[in-house]
Amino acid sequence: MITIGVVDDIVKLGLALKEKIEAGSEFEVKFVALDGYEAISYLEHEMVDCILMDINMPNLDGIKATQQILSKWPKAKVIMCTVFSDEQNLFDAIMAGAIGYLLKDEPPQKIHRSIYEALEGGAPMSPIMARKSLSLIHSIPATTKKTVREEYKLTGRETEVLEWVSKGYSYEQVAGKLYVSYGTVRKHVENCFKKLRVHNKLEAVNKLNKEGFI
Repeated sequence: MITIGVVDDIVKLGLALKEKIEAGSEFEVKFVALDGYEAISYLEHEMVDCILMDINMPNLDGIKATQQILSKWPKAKVIMCTVFSDEQNLFDAIMAGAIGYLLKDEPPQKIHRSIYEALEGGAPMSPIMARKSLSLIHSIPATTKKTVREEYKLTGRETEVLEWVSKGYSYEQVAGKLYVSYGTVRKHVENCFKKLRVHNKLEAVNKLNKEGFI
Protein backbone atom coordinates (compact mmCIF):
# COMPACT_ATOMS: atom_id res chain seq x y z
CA MET A 1 0.00 0.00 0.00
CA ILE A 2 1.34 3.42 -0.99
CA THR A 3 0.67 6.01 1.71
CA ILE A 4 -0.19 9.61 0.89
CA GLY A 5 -0.62 12.87 2.78
CA VAL A 6 -2.87 15.65 1.43
CA VAL A 7 -2.46 19.29 2.49
CA ASP A 8 -5.22 21.74 1.53
CA ASP A 9 -6.91 24.46 3.56
CA ILE A 10 -10.24 23.98 1.78
CA VAL A 11 -11.80 20.88 3.32
CA LYS A 12 -14.00 20.11 0.32
CA LEU A 13 -11.04 20.21 -2.10
CA GLY A 14 -8.85 18.16 0.21
CA LEU A 15 -11.49 15.45 0.48
CA ALA A 16 -12.07 15.54 -3.28
CA LEU A 17 -8.35 14.96 -3.86
CA LYS A 18 -8.39 12.15 -1.29
CA GLU A 19 -11.23 10.52 -3.21
CA LYS A 20 -9.32 10.79 -6.49
CA ILE A 21 -6.22 9.23 -4.96
CA GLU A 22 -8.07 6.38 -3.27
CA ALA A 23 -9.84 5.56 -6.54
CA GLY A 24 -6.68 3.51 -6.99
CA SER A 25 -6.84 0.50 -4.66
CA GLU A 26 -3.09 0.59 -4.05
CA PHE A 27 -3.21 4.07 -2.47
CA GLU A 28 -4.18 5.07 1.07
CA VAL A 29 -4.48 8.69 2.22
CA LYS A 30 -3.20 8.77 5.81
CA PHE A 31 -4.16 12.37 6.52
CA VAL A 32 -5.76 15.51 5.08
CA ALA A 33 -4.13 18.54 6.75
CA LEU A 34 -5.46 22.10 6.61
CA ASP A 35 -2.07 23.85 6.55
CA GLY A 36 1.66 23.23 6.70
CA TYR A 37 1.87 23.15 10.48
CA GLU A 38 -0.80 20.45 10.69
CA ALA A 39 0.95 18.43 7.98
CA ILE A 40 4.25 18.56 9.88
CA SER A 41 2.45 17.48 13.04
CA TYR A 42 1.07 14.41 11.25
CA LEU A 43 4.46 13.59 9.72
CA GLU A 44 6.17 13.67 13.10
CA HIS A 45 4.02 10.69 14.07
CA GLU A 46 4.02 8.83 10.77
CA MET A 47 5.89 9.49 7.52
CA VAL A 48 4.07 8.86 4.23
CA ASP A 49 5.44 7.86 0.83
CA CYS A 50 4.32 11.05 -0.91
CA ILE A 51 2.73 14.40 0.02
CA LEU A 52 0.41 16.38 -2.25
CA MET A 53 0.71 20.01 -1.18
CA ASP A 54 -1.48 23.03 -1.89
CA ILE A 55 0.28 26.41 -2.17
CA ASN A 56 -2.03 29.16 -0.94
CA MET A 57 -2.85 28.34 2.69
CA PRO A 58 -3.05 30.32 5.95
CA ASN A 59 -0.57 29.99 8.83
CA LEU A 60 2.09 28.09 6.86
CA ASP A 61 1.72 28.05 3.08
CA GLY A 62 2.77 25.23 0.77
CA ILE A 63 6.10 26.72 -0.28
CA LYS A 64 7.32 27.31 3.27
CA ALA A 65 5.84 24.01 4.44
CA THR A 66 7.76 22.17 1.73
CA GLN A 67 10.99 23.84 2.81
CA GLN A 68 10.42 22.91 6.46
CA ILE A 69 9.40 19.33 5.66
CA LEU A 70 12.47 18.73 3.52
CA SER A 71 14.74 20.28 6.14
CA LYS A 72 13.38 17.76 8.66
CA TRP A 73 12.99 14.81 6.29
CA PRO A 74 15.28 15.29 3.25
CA LYS A 75 14.03 12.14 1.53
CA ALA A 76 10.36 13.19 1.67
CA LYS A 77 8.64 13.52 -1.70
CA VAL A 78 6.41 16.57 -2.12
CA ILE A 79 4.27 17.21 -5.18
CA MET A 80 2.61 20.61 -5.38
CA CYS A 81 -1.08 20.25 -6.25
CA THR A 82 -2.63 23.67 -6.83
CA VAL A 83 -4.80 25.91 -9.00
CA PHE A 84 -1.90 28.29 -9.63
CA SER A 85 -0.32 27.82 -13.06
CA ASP A 86 1.99 30.87 -13.07
CA GLU A 87 5.75 30.65 -13.49
CA GLN A 88 6.54 32.39 -10.20
CA ASN A 89 4.78 29.75 -8.09
CA LEU A 90 6.38 27.03 -10.22
CA PHE A 91 9.82 28.54 -9.67
CA ASP A 92 9.23 28.99 -5.93
CA ALA A 93 8.03 25.39 -5.63
CA ILE A 94 11.11 24.05 -7.40
CA MET A 95 13.38 26.21 -5.27
CA ALA A 96 11.62 24.91 -2.14
CA GLY A 97 12.44 21.36 -3.21
CA ALA A 98 9.10 20.10 -4.58
CA ILE A 99 9.61 17.08 -6.80
CA GLY A 100 6.57 17.75 -9.00
CA TYR A 101 3.85 20.26 -9.84
CA LEU A 102 0.26 19.25 -10.68
CA LEU A 103 -2.87 21.28 -11.26
CA LYS A 104 -5.94 20.30 -9.24
CA ASP A 105 -8.11 19.48 -12.24
CA GLU A 106 -5.99 16.46 -13.20
CA PRO A 107 -7.97 13.18 -13.44
CA PRO A 108 -7.30 10.32 -10.99
CA GLN A 109 -5.24 8.38 -13.53
CA LYS A 110 -2.80 11.27 -14.00
CA ILE A 111 -2.45 11.72 -10.23
CA HIS A 112 -1.77 8.01 -9.77
CA ARG A 113 0.88 8.01 -12.53
CA SER A 114 2.46 11.11 -11.04
CA ILE A 115 2.77 9.52 -7.62
CA TYR A 116 4.41 6.44 -9.10
CA GLU A 117 6.75 8.63 -11.15
CA ALA A 118 7.75 10.63 -8.05
CA LEU A 119 8.47 7.43 -6.11
CA GLU A 120 10.60 6.16 -9.00
CA GLY A 121 12.74 9.30 -9.00
CA GLY A 122 10.87 11.27 -11.65
CA ALA A 123 9.52 14.81 -11.52
CA PRO A 124 5.85 14.70 -12.54
CA MET A 125 4.18 17.83 -13.89
CA SER A 126 0.95 18.82 -15.56
CA PRO A 127 1.70 19.37 -19.28
CA ILE A 128 1.21 23.14 -19.11
CA MET A 129 3.63 23.37 -16.17
CA ALA A 130 6.22 21.26 -17.99
CA ARG A 131 6.08 23.79 -20.84
CA LYS A 132 6.48 26.66 -18.40
CA SER A 133 9.45 24.99 -16.75
CA LEU A 134 11.00 24.81 -20.23
CA SER A 135 10.36 28.53 -20.61
CA LEU A 136 12.13 29.18 -17.30
CA ILE A 137 15.13 27.17 -18.45
CA HIS A 138 15.28 29.06 -21.75
CA SER A 139 15.32 32.33 -19.83
CA ILE A 140 18.63 31.39 -18.17
CA PRO A 141 21.58 32.84 -20.15
CA ALA A 142 23.57 30.22 -22.05
CA THR A 143 26.78 31.55 -20.49
CA THR A 144 25.48 30.60 -17.03
CA LYS A 145 24.81 27.04 -18.16
CA LYS A 146 28.24 26.83 -19.77
CA THR A 147 29.94 28.00 -16.57
CA VAL A 148 28.09 25.42 -14.47
CA ARG A 149 28.80 22.68 -17.01
CA GLU A 150 32.52 23.49 -17.07
CA GLU A 151 32.76 23.82 -13.28
CA TYR A 152 31.40 20.31 -12.70
CA LYS A 153 32.99 18.83 -15.85
CA LEU A 154 29.63 17.72 -17.26
CA THR A 155 29.66 16.39 -20.80
CA GLY A 156 27.30 17.76 -23.43
CA ARG A 157 25.16 14.62 -23.26
CA GLU A 158 25.05 14.68 -19.45
CA THR A 159 23.94 18.32 -19.58
CA GLU A 160 21.23 17.43 -22.09
CA VAL A 161 19.95 14.56 -19.95
CA LEU A 162 19.91 16.79 -16.86
CA GLU A 163 17.86 19.43 -18.64
CA TRP A 164 15.22 16.91 -19.76
CA VAL A 165 15.04 15.29 -16.33
CA SER A 166 14.76 18.67 -14.60
CA LYS A 167 11.76 19.47 -16.83
CA GLY A 168 9.88 16.55 -15.33
CA TYR A 169 10.48 13.88 -17.97
CA SER A 170 10.92 10.29 -16.81
CA TYR A 171 14.03 8.30 -17.72
CA GLU A 172 11.97 6.37 -20.29
CA GLN A 173 10.78 9.59 -21.93
CA VAL A 174 14.30 11.02 -22.04
CA ALA A 175 15.56 7.80 -23.59
CA GLY A 176 12.91 8.11 -26.32
CA LYS A 177 13.77 11.73 -27.06
CA LEU A 178 17.51 11.10 -27.24
CA TYR A 179 17.20 7.72 -29.02
CA VAL A 180 19.19 5.89 -26.37
CA SER A 181 18.38 3.12 -23.92
CA TYR A 182 16.87 3.54 -20.44
CA GLY A 183 20.10 2.16 -18.99
CA THR A 184 22.15 4.78 -20.83
CA VAL A 185 20.01 7.60 -19.41
CA ARG A 186 20.27 6.14 -15.93
CA LYS A 187 24.06 5.88 -16.26
CA HIS A 188 24.31 9.51 -17.39
CA VAL A 189 22.22 10.59 -14.39
CA GLU A 190 24.40 8.55 -12.01
CA ASN A 191 27.51 10.21 -13.48
CA CYS A 192 25.92 13.62 -13.01
CA PHE A 193 25.18 12.83 -9.36
CA LYS A 194 28.83 11.93 -8.78
CA LYS A 195 30.12 15.07 -10.49
CA LEU A 196 27.64 17.33 -8.69
CA ARG A 197 28.39 15.52 -5.42
CA VAL A 198 24.74 14.77 -4.68
CA HIS A 199 22.91 11.54 -3.84
CA ASN A 200 19.56 11.89 -5.61
CA LYS A 201 17.64 13.93 -8.16
CA LEU A 202 16.08 16.21 -5.57
CA GLU A 203 19.51 17.29 -4.34
CA ALA A 204 20.71 17.69 -7.94
CA VAL A 205 17.80 19.90 -8.97
CA ASN A 206 18.16 22.03 -5.85
CA LYS A 207 21.87 22.46 -6.47
CA LEU A 208 21.39 23.36 -10.13
CA ASN A 209 18.67 25.83 -9.17
CA LYS A 210 21.03 27.57 -6.76
CA GLU A 211 23.76 27.64 -9.40
CA GLY A 212 21.36 29.23 -11.90
CA PHE A 213 21.50 26.29 -14.29
CA ILE A 214 17.74 25.64 -14.24
